[in-house]
Amino acid sequence: MEMKNVRILGFMRKEYKITTIPAVILHRKHPMNRKSQIAQNIANIKAKIPAHCKLIVVSKYREIEEIQFAYDAGQREFAENRVQPLLERVAALPNDIQWHLIGHLQTNKVKFIAPFIAMIHSVDSVKLLQEINKEAQKNHRNIACLIQLHVAQEETKFGLSLDEIHPFFQQLKALDLSNVTINGLMAMASFTQDLDQINAEFSQVAQAFNEVKSMYYQDQPQFCELSIGMSSDYDIAIEKGSTLIRVGSAVFA
Repeated sequence: MEMKNVRILGFMRKEYKITTIPAVILHRKHPMNRKSQIAQNIANIKAKIPAHCKLIVVSKYREIEEIQFAYDAGQREFAENRVQPLLERVAALPNDIQWHLIGHLQTNKVKFIAPFIAMIHSVDSVKLLQEINKEAQKNHRNIACLIQLHVAQEETKFGLSLDEIHPFFQQLKALDLSNVTINGLMAMASFTQDLDQINAEFSQVAQAFNEVKSMYYQDQPQFCELSIGMSSDYDIAIEKGSTLIRVGSAVFA
């Protein structure tokens, strides 16, 4: 495959060489109406969600062209699961995109995203939060973070258990983390068609959010984000108070 438009991100020095070749192999050609279909999907979703809720388009596994179509439709906030594909997209797409990291983040990868990331949804340890703070300080930034909870049945999902929430936030109170801001919580429901189960799990997260807000961030308005809800369950998540929905397949259908 011919490599196009090779570009090195200056803030990474020589640690990463990024190309605009998408992370996925081109497997089909887009019909002429592909751009209008993506734009219509975005418009339909935004028409359904309340004003307090923001759409984050999940671009993982999507071609650069598809993401550009969403951008051309006015979408400016996108999310990726992994650091390497995220860096490829940063290099290939417009500079005014606000990028979110929603997948598990290793401490040794924080330095690559600290210069530009808008929000990290998947903080699940004090160690990781300290590393984010350190790299944010190096880049003279304050990075918005969400604390990830684990309420789903799948053991493969990451995050704090409900029993770990209060010890975690009590520990944070003793730390000087001036270059990160805790903006709220994030969670994923179980991968299931059982709507009652999804409802129950999102209810647990909403209750946890309210408890954490009242006990640790009562006078801090920045703690206001609840990142729950994806393509198949964002309607239930919104009923439970979601302010950020992470939608991929419904946008690129």
